[in-house]
Amino acid sequence: MLLHLIDRWRFFDQTAPRASFDPKHSFAIDDTLCQSVGTGDSPAVVRAWVHRPTVSLGIQDTRLPHLDEGLKWIKNRGYRYIVRNSGGLAVVLDEGVLNLSLILPDKQRLSIDDAFEAMVELVRRTLADYRLNIEAKEIVGSYCPGRYDLSVGGKKFAGIAQRRLRNGVAVQIYLCVTGSGAERAELIRAFYMIASGGDLSAHRCPDVRPEVMASLEELASRALTISSLTAALRRALSENATVEDGALTAAETERYERDYARMLERNQKLLGPLAE
Repeated sequence: MLLHLIDRWRFFDQTAPRASFDPKHSFAIDDTLCQSVGTGDSPAVVRAWVHRPTVSLGIQDTRLPHLDEGLKWIKNRGYRYIVRNSGGLAVVLDEGVLNLSLILPDKQRLSIDDAFEAMVELVRRTLADYRLNIEAKEIVGSYCPGRYDLSVGGKKFAGIAQRRLRNGVAVQIYLCVTGSGAERAELIRAFYMIASGGDLSAHRCPDVRPEVMASLEELASRALTISSLTAALRRALSENATVEDGALTAAETERYERDYARMLERNQKLLGPLAE
């Protein structure tokens, strides 16, 4: 019920993918907004974002013994790659994946589970018209598995991570909206097989099974679009609160430049000459 306590939202719609705007920009923006919300300079934020084909890696993925071969394989299939600054393992981003960032103040020591539950509630409200029985539990065999995987009938369509920064918390979710969930999972399965040298257990890689992943379009058996879900998201937020279009302030823009520089530095440090 945490969302019902919020009566004002800043809403950022960045769902039009642009080649010059990669996920490093997105994670930097979330850091910037997390600080603004944490200091009280901004109300709570929801940001919807989409990127061109990219594999978003977790820190643990960068320790794989044959990472260079795995990244080369990804790149040869038309995907870029980055190392994000929130938790979890590798996930796929593309034009059929809607990412949401829910950025909340953390001055009252919001628990990790409460923050996750707030995102689950937001997704359920957004998808209410589709009458899907959405469960929040780990789906074994999915990529980036976690306790708050979202699934329907045992097939995962979304995963959640969070990051805390200066009295703010950013809860981030990817929702596979269109396309094939199994094809995305196959990409990550092959990456881990190559980057681990075929020894998944020794390097704590998930044993990805493509059949346990699907898109919302597949699960709902109806055509969906990123724009229709973004509109549904905004309607869900508007039920109990005022929603205003978001744009970075001058102070936020200045801070964003520093946050983006840190993302570049982070990727360079973790990937070295492999960094894009």
